[in-house]
Parts: sequence; structure tokens; C-alpha cells
Amino acid sequence: MSGHPYGVLAAQRLLPVLRNADADEAVRAATALLAAGCRAVELTTSTPGWAGAVARTAELADAHGRPALIGVGTVTTAAQARAALDAGAAFLVSPYPAPEVREVAARREAVFVEGGFTPAEIASAVRACGAAKVFPAHVGGPGFVRSLRAVLPDAVLIPTGGIGPDEVPDWIAAGATAVGIGSGLPSDPDALAAVFARFRPARPGRGAPAGHGAAAPERRP
Repeated sequence: MSGHPYGVLAAQRLLPVLRNADADEAVRAATALLAAGCRAVELTTSTPGWAGAVARTAELADAHGRPALIGVGTVTTAAQARAALDAGAAFLVSPYPAPEVREVAARREAVFVEGGFTPAEIASAVRACGAAKVFPAHVGGPGFVRSLRAVLPDAVLIPTGGIGPDEVPDWIAAGATAVGIGSGLPSDPDALAAVFARFRPARPGRGAPAGHGAAAPERRP
């Protein structure tokens, strides 16, 4: 399904991760990203009033009129998972293995990208949900993702942590499905739109990927 979060992320390549001072700031940031051509955005539980921000943005659409996919990251407890889904979250993300969240996601049939760093943690997340957040990604670098891809060819792998927008092509070339970006995206609307246009695939995908998806964009000099 083209609207499945995994398929959207494989096409979008960048997953903005928002940590804001308050809910209003999170809503403004998410709205700007959607207007720039981004469809999937991750808000986080570290933002005060995050559940309200999720509820306010979950009903929005992107620049192409497609329903926004608002995820919630830094979800580590069952209570947070339930609150996020009740607010309209399209997917959940944890920074490390979170059995409570996995249980809620399974019960609610929700999309869950579970965090891990060791190969065992990542493989466990992939077996349970088909996807894993590789965190903190900068510690291992693109070579670590390349090694993971060799043994997890069908996994959705989303390295996050310490990665700048200009480094994304290296991670995609190494086998990342998409890359989480917590900072470094431009605030200018045209420049922001150009970032997402750069990674837009030439041909639309056919839904949730079996692996890491389309070819990597060329790295700018």
C-alpha cells in the first residue's frame, strides 16, 4: 500500500524528527514540513504537550493533498504508546528496545519502529515489526548499516542520530531505507522544499518495501 508508513518513508528518504519547546512550535514546524512536500513527520514525547500537537497535525495533508503521517518518537512506555495512538499517530518509534510499546502496537495493530543498536536488538525489532531504528547511528557510521543490510536484506532500517542532511546519500547508499534527521534542515520554505525534492523518487514505489527501496540520490559536491 502506497500509504503505509514504510512505503512512504522509503520514498521520502528523510524522516524529520521534531523536538520542540512546546506544542505550538511543533505544530508550526510540522505544518512547514508538510507544505514543503514531506508527508511523514516524527514528533516526540520530549515536547511538552506532544499529544495535543499530534492530534492537531494528524488531520493535515501534505503539499500534494495526501494525508499526513504523523509519528511519535521517544515512545518508551505503554502509556505513551496508547496516548500517541489515541491522538492519531500513524506510527510509533522508540530509541531502544521497548517491550511494553511492542505489546501495545501488536494489540492495536499499529506500526512500530523499535530502536536498537546491537545486531541482536535490531534483528529482534525487525522480526517483530519489519523495521528498526538504528540508534545512535553516528557511532557505527554508514559501514555499520551496510553490514546490517547484508544479513537483514528485507528489513526497513532507519538510522538516526548525529546525521546531517548532506550525509543522507552516504547512508542511503549503505542500505538505509530512510534516515532520521533531528537538525540541520533549512527554515526557508523554498530551501526546505528543495531538500525533499532532491530525494523524491523518479518513479513511485509499489508500497511498503521489501528492503531498502529505490536507488540512492547522488551526493552533492
